[in-house]
Amino acid sequence: MTVLCPEAGLRMDVALSRLLPEVSRSAAQRLLEEGRVTCGGRPVRKNERTAAGQALEVSLPEPAPIAAAPEPMDLDIRYEDADVIVVNKPKGLVVHPAAGHPDGTLVNGLLYHCAGSLSGINGQLRPGIVHRIDKDTSGLLIAAKNDFAHQALAAQLADHTLRRTYEAVVCGGPRDDAGTVDAPIGRNPGDRKKMAVVAGGRRAVTHYQVLERYSGYTYLRCRLETGRTHQIRVHMAYLGHPILGDTVYGRKKPELGQESQCLHARELTFVHPRTGLPVTVACELPPYFDAVLRRLRQR
Repeated sequence: MTVLCPEAGLRMDVALSRLLPEVSRSAAQRLLEEGRVTCGGRPVRKNERTAAGQALEVSLPEPAPIAAAPEPMDLDIRYEDADVIVVNKPKGLVVHPAAGHPDGTLVNGLLYHCAGSLSGINGQLRPGIVHRIDKDTSGLLIAAKNDFAHQALAAQLADHTLRRTYEAVVCGGPRDDAGTVDAPIGRNPGDRKKMAVVAGGRRAVTHYQVLERYSGYTYLRCRLETGRTHQIRVHMAYLGHPILGDTVYGRKKPELGQESQCLHARELTFVHPRTGLPVTVACELPPYFDAVLRRLRQR
């Protein structure tokens, strides 16, 4: 495939990870090291800098055979057709196999339900996965059943036309009833397992709106413009108002009897890759989230 660099001065691996949402920076480095990225027939080095309008030819490797095994699972499916499937993921369910979670993941359930018919772009452990949500975040996640749909949805993630709306309860609350956090996110230099707002991180933008205020807590709606790892959790903590129940980025002890973070992916809007028509899928708040709101309203 051919991609065009929109700006000058970026490292090639950084540019590729921005131009191809399904390719991480480390994956981009591997592509460059393997000679899979060329310019005018010449292999490009990862530390080269881009030129504005520069055309790069990228040869993505064939997807490896799927390693995750199909497993029967009671999936809460909110939309499905021949190209895409939208699932309401419960909190506590891991999205794809990884160290410590070799099975029992959403991917295992999708492989069983879709009879193996999922896109292969994201490799053997993440078939069909276009975007992810954290283990302890509940709500809507879209997966692609074929590479055509995956590429179209990935492009919508890149140009921000795939809209993801979350609802959250945070500790304290922002002064303004609506606002935007535009702060770059990268690995926390003091703890590589965590993310943080850091200079030189990838641009991250979260829009928020206050829905209800309580004593010591606030109920928010958040819309992702970008989709960085742990973005809403990191941005809310950066504002000084971490997600209720988030013991990684917020307060270390459970509050209000809540032992999981109050963050729910409430709505997805995307352009259907086959028909070109807009599709909106929404879901209700899960019982654990409703229970917290009831307690807060009674305080």
